[in-house]
Amino acid sequence: MGLRVLLVEDDAVLADGLLRALQAQDMTVTQVADGLAADRALQESGTEVAVLDIGLPGIDGFEVVRRLRARGAATPVLLLTARDAVEDRVRGLETGADDYLVKPFATAELVARIRALARRHAPPSTSIALAGLSLDRATRRARVAGNPIDLSVREWGVLEYLLQHAGRVVSKQQIIDAILPWGEDVTQNAVEVYVSRLRLKLDGSGVAIRTIRGFGYLLEAAE
Repeated sequence: MGLRVLLVEDDAVLADGLLRALQAQDMTVTQVADGLAADRALQESGTEVAVLDIGLPGIDGFEVVRRLRARGAATPVLLLTARDAVEDRVRGLETGADDYLVKPFATAELVARIRALARRHAPPSTSIALAGLSLDRATRRARVAGNPIDLSVREWGVLEYLLQHAGRVVSKQQIIDAILPWGEDVTQNAVEVYVSRLRLKLDGSGVAIRTIRGFGYLLEAAE
């Protein structure tokens, strides 16, 4: 399923053209034509970006945004309007809109702004992975080929740092610095021990921790 967009536009011809253009960009579009319908749609989960005309039947776009923010919802909103007065732009943004596009506009710019809003508001990923190894930083769980593995706090810190820098050589001192605040008592010899343990636990993951003599370690997909 593509990016889920709510399109709110009462001009039937314009709405149809925008609907087709957004769908051609693999977006999943729900289209409504008045403010009350928009307000109801935004009370349901699923909308990732709302594209909202200001001049709407029922309640206007400003009121739709005001109600949305009053509910504590963070859904990004892009306002569309033929009004190019500065006070309208300011009012829209102060009401809680995230962006503003004045008609007429290029469809390519609308698409780019929608995608930019979606990127800015997307929740950060808590997972990092390579081949058959995955780490969920929110739950502090590691999996090899889908199976959980047990890691000590320090093993986790070393592995997380190596995976974040996969494909790059990192020194033992960089690893020690990265696993602070309890890194003061971590020696380079200790790092060697943690890496040795990790190699055993990562068996079957399709990932290898290679020793680059004189430089440090390199985590990469196994050949």
